[in-house]
Amino acid sequence: MQRNQDRPLNQLREVSLEINTNIHAEGSVLVSFGNTKVICTASIENNVPKWMKNSNEGWVTAEYGMLPRSTNERMSREAARGKQSGRTQEIQRLIGRSLRQAVNLKYLKGKTINIDCDVIQADGGTRTASITGGTIALCLALRKIGKEHAIKSLVGAISVGTFEDMLLIDLNYHEDSNAQADINIVMNENFDLIEVQGTAEDKPISKSDFNELIKMAEIGIGEIIELQKKILKEV
Repeated sequence: MQRNQDRPLNQLREVSLEINTNIHAEGSVLVSFGNTKVICTASIENNVPKWMKNSNEGWVTAEYGMLPRSTNERMSREAARGKQSGRTQEIQRLIGRSLRQAVNLKYLKGKTINIDCDVIQADGGTRTASITGGTIALCLALRKIGKEHAIKSLVGAISVGTFEDMLLIDLNYHEDSNAQADINIVMNENFDLIEVQGTAEDKPISKSDFNELIKMAEIGIGEIIELQKKILKEV
């Protein structure tokens, strides 16, 4: 099978991280996974949610949204509809859970860091791009307030799946929407699993193929984390 631009089945799309794209945010990144592009901004509040008032920890949370023309046809803004879709809520919870694994919350006492992930162009993998870019936005924000010691580990994410009975990494929209199985995998820089989120759409995935996809994801996330390290080192 030929993928776009003859990309091998086990090869990521071109991944880029353009930092400081927002002059107002404490941390900001434009992350690209091929044609998927997401702006991630980190904002710091000197406050915590009400249920954390007596806690000795701070909080990291995320919001996710797709701009109206991020897809082939214009979609209405969720604010105009009056509520978020279940998909949006599920994705932003995934991003928040993943990013909390990047920090030691006890060093953020009394502070909340909001990571906003706005998809400006979607071609599959928006949630994995958001986690990857959101991690860098979070690290930049922590540096800005002298809290870099709160960072436990970088976090990266990638999609893998089966398409036409072949194992693929970093699925674009065409591959993802027609996949037999689609799995999003989040790991830290030690390759510990943070989250595995997958579904067999067309037919069940074998255990042996699943294990191969985990290995494929580990290699891909390794490349992503090396890029994250390079970007942060150059700042």
